[in-house]
Amino acid sequence: MDCITWDRAQTLFLQYLRHERNLSEETLRAYGSDLRQFAGYAATIVGSSAVELSLIGPEIIRGYLASVYKSLEKTSRARKLSALRSFYSYLNSAGIFTENPADLVAHPRIKQKMPSFLQVDAVFHFLDTLSRAARRQGSSWRKARNWAMFELLYSAGIRVSELIKLNLDGVAFADALVRVSGKGRKERIIPVGTKALDALQYYLAALKVQFPTARASSQALLLNSRGGRLTARSVDRILKAELIACGLWQPLSPHGLRHTFATHLLNAGADLRAIQEMLGHESLSTTQRYTHVNMDQLMKVYDASHPRSRKK
Repeated sequence: MDCITWDRAQTLFLQYLRHERNLSEETLRAYGSDLRQFAGYAATIVGSSAVELSLIGPEIIRGYLASVYKSLEKTSRARKLSALRSFYSYLNSAGIFTENPADLVAHPRIKQKMPSFLQVDAVFHFLDTLSRAARRQGSSWRKARNWAMFELLYSAGIRVSELIKLNLDGVAFADALVRVSGKGRKERIIPVGTKALDALQYYLAALKVQFPTARASSQALLLNSRGGRLTARSVDRILKAELIACGLWQPLSPHGLRHTFATHLLNAGADLRAIQEMLGHESLSTTQRYTHVNMDQLMKVYDASHPRSRKK
């Protein structure tokens, strides 16, 4: 099948990602966009819109990456090469194509950038400020929602994509658990602290009084002012505004609260594999990248635990 066209191979690959890997529509769109952009470039090089896979070698892939060098960041170029490698890897494993020219192209070196996170005192100040604002007489249900939303992000360490997909029945208040749908539509159940549960109950009570028609149109846990589901962009915008409102000017994204969750658990002595399970990472190495170990804390654990520590 080595004479197969790019378009046909791409269709098979995206079908595999949708039906076998159960990837989200956003991820599928990203893969499709990257592959189509490369195919457009390859068509101009080989002089035909019907590009056969056998005509594409590593030199065309290098040329494509060079053509987007000035317009794209290194991380974006690396993502496009990764998409091509995944594409060819699937074709190889499925017996559709025997070569992988993307493997012969050097991957752009990217310095691992750790997301920003908050120290424990800063998190307490932030969430306590949100709590006071929500409980203030005459306060809007939106303030209660913001408090509940960020308490939940910090308490459970879930992704913002998982947060906005949560429905009301995804929170088991009696069991202090939340059920989320993660990457690849895989479900996982995560413990939630009492502070977050209290904030959620306060928000739902305020919503019932101030916006009683909301539940008629949506079962989403977190609602916008029209009664619809919040978007990831809205959560990011609200977080930045609330941080500034309480005097915290540190740049932080919703993912930064997830990173804060993992960092605080790790520094308090939580097992890395337990954190991996809660974060929903398939690989432990991914969890290690998301967590930040304070060296002083690490030395204290070493000195207290190792039988041959120099301080014993």
